[in-house]
Amino acid sequence: MKIVILGAGVIGITSAWYLARAGHEVTVIDRQSAPALETSFANAGEISPGYSSPWAAPGIPQKAVKWLFMKRAPLILNPIFDAATVRWMMAMLRNCTAERYAVNKARMVRVAEYSRDCLMALRDETGIQYDHRTQGTLEVFRTQKQIDGIQKDLRVLEAGGVPFELLDVAGCVAAEPGLSGARDKLMGGLRLPNDETGDCFLFTQALAKRAEALGVRYLFDTAIDGIRTEGNRVVAVTTSAGEIEADVFVAALGSYTPHMVRPLGLSVPVYPVKGYSITVPIADEVRAPVSTVMDEAHKVAITRLGGRIRVGGMAEIAGFSKSLPQKRQDMLTYVVEDLFEGAGDQSAAKFWSGLRPMTPDGTPVIGQTRYDNLWLNTGHGTLGWTMSCGSGRMLADLISGVRPEIKTDDLALSRYH
Repeated sequence: MKIVILGAGVIGITSAWYLARAGHEVTVIDRQSAPALETSFANAGEISPGYSSPWAAPGIPQKAVKWLFMKRAPLILNPIFDAATVRWMMAMLRNCTAERYAVNKARMVRVAEYSRDCLMALRDETGIQYDHRTQGTLEVFRTQKQIDGIQKDLRVLEAGGVPFELLDVAGCVAAEPGLSGARDKLMGGLRLPNDETGDCFLFTQALAKRAEALGVRYLFDTAIDGIRTEGNRVVAVTTSAGEIEADVFVAALGSYTPHMVRPLGLSVPVYPVKGYSITVPIADEVRAPVSTVMDEAHKVAITRLGGRIRVGGMAEIAGFSKSLPQKRQDMLTYVVEDLFEGAGDQSAAKFWSGLRPMTPDGTPVIGQTRYDNLWLNTGHGTLGWTMSCGSGRMLADLISGVRPEIKTDDLALSRYH
């Protein structure tokens, strides 16, 4: 079939790769000049299935109130009260129950574990390089309360057969020697030995080239103006390069997906939750992280990417703003220096922000819409990199009429209706 994919981030490119491998004729359209120049550009770099958890969790409403008055809060609420923001936040609050959290986390871990396996197979098949490491990830806790609070997550990991290690402070330092100078600030950690790290931008660009060798065609610097339908089918997308027809269309536009499909009568509950990162060159190898360290107190991930350290985190409700306030950079600098003092050259830090496409329940939206030939692959939130290969593979199987290797029916847009 002729398939058009809207969006050239990591989700769009992995979708293109698997669809091309299945024998389809694929065209990818994006307003940017190359793949992975928006949300996929400078994310935290972690591929962490076991840490896949919804932001909507028991206790979050109470924590959110406390965070409003914290200097270094992981969640920042700006005074935006438009209908879309309020509707999304109310839906998120409805998911902050123990029952919904368990269901949503199990879905997320299922997709993320499958995606990690797909990535490993893709890497073995292609030899693709993207500053990746397969040395696990470590979540560090600064209080006993944080350690006590992970019991529900451990039950989900056990149910899903995900290996994990609970570590004392000495165990944390053994796994990440760079933490030796911060041992007095820690109470313990949770290590997931099967997790990985890597540069999402490098991966997406490299995979796009391999997909092109399979016949994938790219239309970059091309604005997508709208979608034209006839009855219950899409017939074309209207772009700055003219109308483009196809047999099947895939919307993989991240936070911009709702705007594109709303004129078709489709309501996709995806909201742009802003995140930040800094990337710094390593100044001291001994003090640098080995893989990814997640600071549970500040919800910040610190990742080794080749000769660089990527520090990413925070969730800001700010609409589609991509501004770069200095105090956000100061927050990331504080966390990495607090745990890995002197590891990176902060004078050479590159500061970035991106819009994570978040659903109220944390689970991505993957599947067919009420239009026979319009599919969605969006809403991955902070886990687009972690879930990318599995999401692309599932979508390609569904479109090709092949039964996916894992359950997918509870990922479709229909779960909201």
